[in-house]
Amino acid sequence: MVKVEFLGPIGKAPIEIDAKTLADVAEVLKRDPEIAKWLEQSAVAVNDTMVNTLDIELKEGDRISLLPPVCGG
Repeated sequence: MVKVEFLGPIGKAPIEIDAKTLADVAEVLKRDPEIAKWLEQSAVAVNDTMVNTLDIELKEGDRISLLPPVCGG
């Protein structure tokens, strides 16, 4: 199991998913319309390291963070 956390305005409680790759996590998240709309525009981190591919292999206890874009002034 891996833990997925949703930061900022996404406003969802963390969930645990049984996944072997980041692509597996993405497939599960796409099923939730509230989360799916954030997937295209959010950055992703695995264990606090930014990633830019879904080919990342995951291991038990990994933490995936969805980081939406931030507006500032």
